[in-house]
Amino acid sequence: MQWNLLVIEDDKALSDGIRLALQDAQHRIVQVETLHAGKCCLEKMIETSGRGEQERIDLVILDLNLPDGNGLELLQWIRERLALPVIILTANDLEIDIVTGLESGADDYITKPFSLMVLRARVRARLRNMQGARPMENGQEQSIQIGPFSFAFDKMEYRKNGENLVLSRTEQKLLRILVENRGKTIPKERLLDQIWADGGEFVEDNALFVAIKRLREKLEDRSSSPEYIKNVYGIGYMWQETDRDSSEDRTWSGSGS
Repeated sequence: MQWNLLVIEDDKALSDGIRLALQDAQHRIVQVETLHAGKCCLEKMIETSGRGEQERIDLVILDLNLPDGNGLELLQWIRERLALPVIILTANDLEIDIVTGLESGADDYITKPFSLMVLRARVRARLRNMQGARPMENGQEQSIQIGPFSFAFDKMEYRKNGENLVLSRTEQKLLRILVENRGKTIPKERLLDQIWADGGEFVEDNALFVAIKRLREKLEDRSSSPEYIKNVYGIGYMWQETDRDSSEDRTWSGSGS
């Protein structure tokens, strides 16, 4: 399988360097220099449902300081429509910049200057994670029903009360670990290791806190008083089974049944 990577970077020399570092038989690089051009590529993918090899985008590398605006605007647009991994690559290196980028939905945040080898390793780690979904059983996609939720992890489809939920790659991985171990406390260290397996620079408790906060905002009726994603003080987090989640609700089903 060939992966298509969209690089949105207005520094042509840097963009070309990224292309040289990443492009090979398994990785095709699409280079654009503006938010508008990047959005056009993604809109074309949406229009064709990603069926065309040339239109499909698997990962976005996004600069923030672009000629026609702030990359965070496009990141927000992506998060409202697509479950694509997005790596921010920027000179904005203040702590508040990093936190803002991650809270806005970025899966990784790399500051300039940077190592092309490190960038390549992080990109490949993200793509490996995309391949790491649990295989189908009996040729059928699995989904799980819990109370108001329907989660089809392999198909990356998430719903609450029938309404689609848009989750980042990080949020999807976090949700899957919690749901598949519901009722059990997952230590913070295990979550950090499993979700950020690439050993990124900013993998710390704050990154996990941000991911938990964003996931609660999307799933919980009141994120300030969560019903499902519970903090186990000093240890980690768990998916709490509630009275509404009867055994009849917690069922696995194949898409072909």
